[in-house]
Amino acid sequence: MSAAREERLAVLRRAGLYLVTDDRLLRARRRQVVAEALEAGARVVQLRDKHAGGRALYDEAVELVRLCHQRGALLIVNDRVDVAVACDADGAHVGQDDLPASAARALLGPDRLLGVSASTVEEALEVERSGADYLGFGAMFATPTKADAEYAGPALLAAVKRRVRLPVVAIGGITLDNVAEVLAAHADLVAVVSAVFGAANPRAATLALLQALGRRVD
Repeated sequence: MSAAREERLAVLRRAGLYLVTDDRLLRARRRQVVAEALEAGARVVQLRDKHAGGRALYDEAVELVRLCHQRGALLIVNDRVDVAVACDADGAHVGQDDLPASAARALLGPDRLLGVSASTVEEALEVERSGADYLGFGAMFATPTKADAEYAGPALLAAVKRRVRLPVVAIGGITLDNVAEVLAAHADLVAVVSAVFGAANPRAATLALLQALGRRVD
């Protein structure tokens, strides 16, 4: 692993919170929420927009890379590995129906992070064998941002943690009210969408989550 990738992975491991953008919101609002979350201490942001065209996604990614790097944070692009490379993001995240991990790594090169999603123990083991840097696992709970998500739950997360060594990002319906269940299953990071993007005060919501995750809040 290159030194640049090791450094990015170290930031990821320390972050605790993994913020995923809500594609139901307008771009200007998403940017505002990301800025507030970064100010509060978030250090990993994934740009996920299933509806945007390539140019619009690239333009937003360029903006978010700048915001994240000002705070020493990572910007990960969901699905679109080409956009991640073009905007000089810190990595890409792909699902089971997206590019294979080997193809994504070939495009990303040796310095950027690669995350891959899984929802079963078998998929998680395959992700580890694929050479991914971290595993996204879920859904933990029912979530309005991904109605068709396969439900995995904290118990299955705990089983995965016993079998894989990769950092595991738990995702899906996680809120301040249920995050303790996910931590009890030994998630390395917790991914949220609505818990921050749907909050009346995104900065305060981020601070509360970071505190619940045991991360120092300056």
